[in-house]
Amino acid sequence: MGMTMTQKILAAHAGLKEVKAGQFIEISLDMVLGNDITTPVAIKEFKKMGAVKVYDEKKIAIVLDHFVPNKDIKSAEQCKISRNFSKEQNIINFFDVGQMGIEHVLLPEKGLVVAGDTVIGADSHTCTYGALGAFSTGIGSTDMAAGMATGQMWLKVPPAIKFNLKGKLNKWVSGKDIILYIIGKIGVDGALYKSMEFTGEGVKELSMDDRFTIANMAVEAGGKNGIFPVDEKTIEYMREHSNKKYAAYEADEDAAYDEVIDINLSELRPTVSFPHLPENTRSIDKVGNVKIDQVVIGSCTNGRIEDMRIAASILKGKKVHPDVRTIIIPATQKVYKQCISEGLAEIFIDAGAIISTPTCGPCLGGYMGILADGERAVTTTNRNFVGRMGHPGSEVYLASPAVAAASAIRGKISNPDKIEEEA
Repeated sequence: MGMTMTQKILAAHAGLKEVKAGQFIEISLDMVLGNDITTPVAIKEFKKMGAVKVYDEKKIAIVLDHFVPNKDIKSAEQCKISRNFSKEQNIINFFDVGQMGIEHVLLPEKGLVVAGDTVIGADSHTCTYGALGAFSTGIGSTDMAAGMATGQMWLKVPPAIKFNLKGKLNKWVSGKDIILYIIGKIGVDGALYKSMEFTGEGVKELSMDDRFTIANMAVEAGGKNGIFPVDEKTIEYMREHSNKKYAAYEADEDAAYDEVIDINLSELRPTVSFPHLPENTRSIDKVGNVKIDQVVIGSCTNGRIEDMRIAASILKGKKVHPDVRTIIIPATQKVYKQCISEGLAEIFIDAGAIISTPTCGPCLGGYMGILADGERAVTTTNRNFVGRMGHPGSEVYLASPAVAAASAIRGKISNPDKIEEEA
């Protein structure tokens, strides 16, 4: 029996000719990632296990992004622990204020991850790098500590679901709509501990930013990882951003999948996830009249330059609704600079929005956009659990940058097509 893309990467890093779903293996790691929330816990465990030196100071990345610039004393202390450890260990890829960005956008941008890599990160959305044809998955801080010390990790080889994409995307439909549709179709546990492997002719219709968004939210369907084949767009992206050697793996023709799901991209509509689970999805045509108080455009899911351009194209020459606080968060300093140089920042400000420094901030209810009791937000982030962005009585609606921008203008969840019609 053949192997999937994920299984081939794992076999190569385990020094084995083949692996099978359910098999326990130990793999070598190309990157171990932590942030300002999870790294201090990992450091504590690192020292508790008697470790003195990280296995490779070039293969550890520590990104201060969740509560940075620090929102309070506790977050400042967390960052100080991470900062001191990074200096002691001579961590090459340490990103602090002025250099940091949202981790899962920053690492590909910096060329730290390429096709064929194995990446673990003490953050659930580490699965993002599957867009590049890498195996990447979220782990706990204890596993991060062990990974930093040994460069190894044991895991159970995941079975896989194959998502066969075909057709072309309609206007205003993006990677966010695709993954929300999939999660709505299979549920938040539909891919539990499985590899979500995206393939088919439709893949070529997706930009790299679309692919990053889809892989990023694989975990919201319970996936162990999400992964895309390496094609010309992938190679072009890696050549632009990285000097690392990459390894492109293809699934075998006779690879075993638990399920094969066909997705016709041409049939998809802008999609919104209603509270309080990502699987609670509705087409934009069926959302009804949902008034909102806040819009957030950013995060590791949708804070890339393509997302900023889409939002700006809708907001240009218009004003956000007076009752809607609109917060734009470019995911990295590079994206922020592009927003300035391309005139997007001026569009956002003229529309009545604010622009934040790169941060996870409101996504996890941290800061820069906390919701009060009864308030509703449309956001391009990845989770809408009870209390996710603030008060337990608040509501979070997940959507694409296009839907979020249109909703900011109209003061309610809105179809981007309506903005064009009203222009």
